[in-house]
Amino acid sequence: MATNSITWRGQLQGMAFATPYLIGLAVFVALPLVISLYLSGAEYPMLSPPLWIGLDNYRGLMRDPIFHKALWNTLGYAAGSVPLSLAASVGLALLLNQKVPGRALFRTIIFLPSLVPAVAGAMLWLWVLNGQDGLLNVMLRAGYRLVAGATPPKLPSYLTHEPWVLPIFIILTLYSVGNAVIIFLAGLQDIPAELYESAELDGASGWRRMIHITLPMLSPVIFFNLVMGIIGSWQVFTLPQIMVGDRVNRAGYFYSMYLFDAAFMQQRMGYASAMAWIQFLIVLSLTLLVIWSSKRWVHYR
Repeated sequence: MATNSITWRGQLQGMAFATPYLIGLAVFVALPLVISLYLSGAEYPMLSPPLWIGLDNYRGLMRDPIFHKALWNTLGYAAGSVPLSLAASVGLALLLNQKVPGRALFRTIIFLPSLVPAVAGAMLWLWVLNGQDGLLNVMLRAGYRLVAGATPPKLPSYLTHEPWVLPIFIILTLYSVGNAVIIFLAGLQDIPAELYESAELDGASGWRRMIHITLPMLSPVIFFNLVMGIIGSWQVFTLPQIMVGDRVNRAGYFYSMYLFDAAFMQQRMGYASAMAWIQFLIVLSLTLLVIWSSKRWVHYR
């Protein structure tokens, strides 16, 4: 009896401690999800009550050329930015894990850009990529004059030339890989040194040690950053919104930007809710695909 009373008392205490979180989860997560699911089947201009229209919002999205443009832009961005940022962050983490002088300074330099506010970063890149007097073109002109001794040809205005816009935003993901680098560094330092010592005694080269020890032992961290990268790539908003918006034939117009415009600029909250649920299903499908594939390449100790 005493044991049972202690068990029940512990369960009640646990439920009491969890109650504030559960209330917050219900009010701020579960309830908005249910409301948005209902609104995705309604016409809701925000200034009048929602009117149920069934699947018309989803049918409208399938016929909407702007939706298709934003969707394909985001797919292209995700396909380019996620592998690029993963490869860059793993490479930087491997370099910063070496015992070299000034290692702490280099780690700080790599991590610092991720602390810059997104709006400030967007303004910085607007100045760097300006076609007339931007820092990049000024440096390219100076380098051309130094090497060729002549006036350089006209350089592009990167953010107003359609073929450049999407690749520019993919490349800019390298600017904020500091968080992932820190996580990879933690994963590298968790690999037992004995494995490398045994491999060295067996005559394994540095490349073979990386392929057969480092990457397999780091695979859970790669898996985590891959999932986070997929989710983040579908939420890209601040940089393209400030730098190009819906200009340049919407070459830098991403899914979250159109969702925001539909909800708050056009006041089509039902239409935006349908977009949000499609976005959720896409991200969920990609995440489940990665989780399913992880059985073949993620190795846990």
